[in-house]
Amino acid sequence: MSSNGAFIIDKNLGARLDETQADLTRVNADGLDVVPPTDEQKYLFDKDGWLLIPGVLSEAECAEMRAFGLQLHHDPESIPERERSAIGGPLQSLTDHPMVVGFMNEFLAYPGLSNQICYGFRQESATLFYREAGDGEFGPHNGNGMLRLPGDSHLYRCIPGKANSALTRVVWELNPVEEGNGTLLVTGSHKSVFPTPSSIQSPDSPIWDTYTCPAGSLMFFTEALTHSGRPWVSEKYPRVAIFSCYNSVGSRWHNWDPHPELLASMPPLRQTLYRGVYVGNNLVGGVML
Repeated sequence: MSSNGAFIIDKNLGARLDETQADLTRVNADGLDVVPPTDEQKYLFDKDGWLLIPGVLSEAECAEMRAFGLQLHHDPESIPERERSAIGGPLQSLTDHPMVVGFMNEFLAYPGLSNQICYGFRQESATLFYREAGDGEFGPHNGNGMLRLPGDSHLYRCIPGKANSALTRVVWELNPVEEGNGTLLVTGSHKSVFPTPSSIQSPDSPIWDTYTCPAGSLMFFTEALTHSGRPWVSEKYPRVAIFSCYNSVGSRWHNWDPHPELLASMPPLRQTLYRGVYVGNNLVGGVML
């Protein structure tokens, strides 16, 4: 039992959650070992509210996925209807990439609703972001996740040794992101207890942080973080990025589902990413702890 178990109360009679009983998924739907975040990555995400992991995908993977994204944006009718989304074709493998599963196991999964044939979290949206120079808008939103009302999903909770990010964004950058192009982020604002100052309304405010990265990079941020898009400025190449949201199995923010034929064709474990939104006995192949 890790020390944080003493702080986590299970659903019945005030008993602490026995983390030794957790059966968090160890292998993804493609048979690849899950990659948990390092201690440093966990510390940085909890401290900052966002985490960038550069160059996760190979050049060949990026080229294939980018080509599909460009086809999806420019000529969607050429793609079979069931694959016509940001989880279609080669992009499907990103839904439960080993690093995504490892991160969600740590910061989102509900232990009693996870096992080796069922993820303990859900994917509830996936969108292709295609931006050419001048596309995109500045619009700050969210923050103050420690104080949101239940049901909002934009929550961030933490105790010594454990944190939970209720609605979590995953971004795959399939083209390089250079200075002046990345999503804007207010580091630490997921834990803030004061309203943001008026200077937040300027994209040039020093309050904003951002990032640069090579193609194939992976970025996580809690939706409780204050963040904003901004116009894409690069004329070398467009932004081609996959934005997804993950949530608990008992909560939902977006009105989105995969095409039913695409869902039916997925490996059974991957299908559990899209199961119904409820808690009681919502565990494939087992009984809720």
